[in-house]
Amino acid sequence: MPRSENRRTGAWSVHPTMWRIYSIFCAWGVLSLTEVCAQSLLGSRRRPTFTCGGNITEDSGVVGSPGYPGVYPSNTKCVWRITVPEGKVVVLSFRFIDLESDNLCRYDYIDVYSGHVSGQRLGRFCGTFRPGALVSTGNKMLIQMVSDANTAGSGFLAVYSAAEPHERGDQYCGGRLDKPFGSIKTPNWPEKDYPAGVTCSWHIEAPKNQIIELKFEKFDVERDNYCRYDYVAIFNGAEINDAKRIGKYCGDSPPAPVFSEGNQLLIQFLSDLSLTADGFIGHYKFRPKKFLTTPEPLTTTTPAATTRPIPLKYSVGLCQQKCKRSGTVESNYCTSDFVITGTVITAVVRGGSVSATISIINVYKQSNLAIQQAGKTMSTKIIVLCKKCPFIRRGLNYIFMGSADEDGKGKIAPHHFVIAFKAKNQRGLNVLKTKQC
Repeated sequence: MPRSENRRTGAWSVHPTMWRIYSIFCAWGVLSLTEVCAQSLLGSRRRPTFTCGGNITEDSGVVGSPGYPGVYPSNTKCVWRITVPEGKVVVLSFRFIDLESDNLCRYDYIDVYSGHVSGQRLGRFCGTFRPGALVSTGNKMLIQMVSDANTAGSGFLAVYSAAEPHERGDQYCGGRLDKPFGSIKTPNWPEKDYPAGVTCSWHIEAPKNQIIELKFEKFDVERDNYCRYDYVAIFNGAEINDAKRIGKYCGDSPPAPVFSEGNQLLIQFLSDLSLTADGFIGHYKFRPKKFLTTPEPLTTTTPAATTRPIPLKYSVGLCQQKCKRSGTVESNYCTSDFVITGTVITAVVRGGSVSATISIINVYKQSNLAIQQAGKTMSTKIIVLCKKCPFIRRGLNYIFMGSADEDGKGKIAPHHFVIAFKAKNQRGLNVLKTKQC
């Protein structure tokens, strides 16, 4: 026991006989304490063992990923169905989350729904971000955890409890709105800043033959170039679905008025556990579907081309095109979905294409490109459809201009603009970033 020896050779000393007596008493004390602890453990509840899913009917409890706090299993889908007494709602709070991180949570994720069947999705979560309290609209909640072949973390731990429907306080907000007009606002508005760690979802539903108009009167949500921390996301329909997302907003400028495509709109507000701001207040109203209809033009015009891009994929014909870059950075900026500068970290040939991991230097235009972030480091994956056009080398820096599909995958075809990045390009790219396309 080195610490005891150090003390004994310090300012005081112990007689050898006394030291032996002291050691005997210490050993007896440790044995007695061990026995008491063992008896206490036998008489009390052991650490809970978490299994994959189940039906839960207690008023409160704990839910965790299989094997928590160990690494969760791969290729797994677990579903927990929570039911509390009629007239109550379920309040769920995550104490810990550690799942594989991805900008769109496509690989490993947790979905939380209000209800058991065809319920409103309250959120999808991955990485280590811990949302605020999630509240169901009725007495049922469903939690679903999905993992792919590659796992990366300890899973999750959450606690739930039954609460009164209107027992919301500072932490609870959101709900279902079906009146012809109304308002939504952040907790504490307008007296003080919204609290940290809050998740709110408002589901607005109009009659079948109507749409919804939403306008923000005041808006102040923590600013970030990519709205990664606190944000408002608005979706067509009744669930959080990136394919139906109208927009994601933060900062101190109110978004432009939003109109739903159909009779349902979902607004999600999320704040992380750090900085907060004033918050927002917005007003909605139902409108007839013809409200946005414009009269037929008197002159005949050529029908507009569809705005949905043709999916890019490898083909022999595509890669037989002449590999010659055309135009300039300036002329290709607006026609590109994304514009980034970065270093090629890995470049793996797969068939006739190259799958590359890019360590991002700067983002000038993101569109739907999925970007992963760990601390201050950002990276993305890009598919160069034709492995020799453009030809990229590991360890070199490039300006990448390309397309991003609905899943957030970046793709570079022979007609896209890719050029070696040099410091002198920085100023021109910063000017282009402010350009209205």
